[in-house]
Amino acid sequence: MSDLFGGLMKGLSGFMPQDDPDVKLMMAGSEVSDLQKQEAELYAQIGRQTLAEGCVQYPELENKLRLVQENLSAAQAKLQSVQSEKEAKEAAQRAEDEKSICPSCGNVNPDGVKFCRECGAKLGAVLCSRCGAPLPPSTRFCGECGKKQEEQHGFI
Repeated sequence: MSDLFGGLMKGLSGFMPQDDPDVKLMMAGSEVSDLQKQEAELYAQIGRQTLAEGCVQYPELENKLRLVQENLSAAQAKLQSVQSEKEAKEAAQRAEDEKSICPSCGNVNPDGVKFCRECGAKLGAVLCSRCGAPLPPSTRFCGECGKKQEEQHGFI
């Protein structure tokens, strides 16, 4: 059943946008899963042959196993990279979305607007003038470095 589902997902992935982080994540996860199955099967073959013939080494299987393990390691690194890429993209999108949300009233404003259309408050995150940490509206002291915030400047 999982092989059928995996094959179906691989077939459908050709119709999905290849630069989409979710597609990349699915493809990398599928590659890791396939290589783990190959690794397990090679271990099983080595074990079966060892039991049947009594502790004899099988260099061809050991070489295949090493190759699968190298590929598995590379695929796992790729999966981790794709996950990090997706998280960074999502964080950038959240930061971009926050620019249009009014810190005073919560109204969602269109892109490019500098002041809230609902209450007139300046849009964008307030940043600490010393360390650059994002600050909630009307913050008097930075929670990161302790600097007193005399003016609300440093909008992004």
